[in-house]
Amino acid sequence: MGAASRADSLEPHGGGSSGHETNGRVSTVPTGKVKWFDGEKGFGFLATDEGDEVFVHASALPAGVEALKPGSRVEFGVADGKRGPQALSIRLLDAPASVVKAARKPADDMAVIVEDLIKLLDGVSNSLRRGRYPDDKHARQIAAVLRAVAEDLDA
Repeated sequence: MGAASRADSLEPHGGGSSGHETNGRVSTVPTGKVKWFDGEKGFGFLATDEGDEVFVHASALPAGVEALKPGSRVEFGVADGKRGPQALSIRLLDAPASVVKAARKPADDMAVIVEDLIKLLDGVSNSLRRGRYPDDKHARQIAAVLRAVAEDLDA
């Protein structure tokens, strides 16, 4: 095998792997997307760019990362595990756009909700000025509304 033939055989495969040169040899690192990951159970699956499924355990996640979001692009090493290919040392390439932000309420709708909230809190403020807290049931409802609006704004 000539030098040109050997160099051609070491080129990274198209569409799915990025090449890295090590001691004059090019190695391929698989890339793909997170299919799903259960942070509580500590595992999930990746879909390689070639269409294969690869098991991923929480121990393969980068430092400081506790879970993977579905759709995140990743680069990873692969080893043969007991039940098939298993990802090793995952590196996040990019995270998907937030699904929550994409599903946000329109700003016009939020403006109406905030205005209603202001009216509600104004009534609570007037009661407090007169030395009366809202009763327990009413207080829980107000707190629930405040939390819901805060979640919508924070999304």
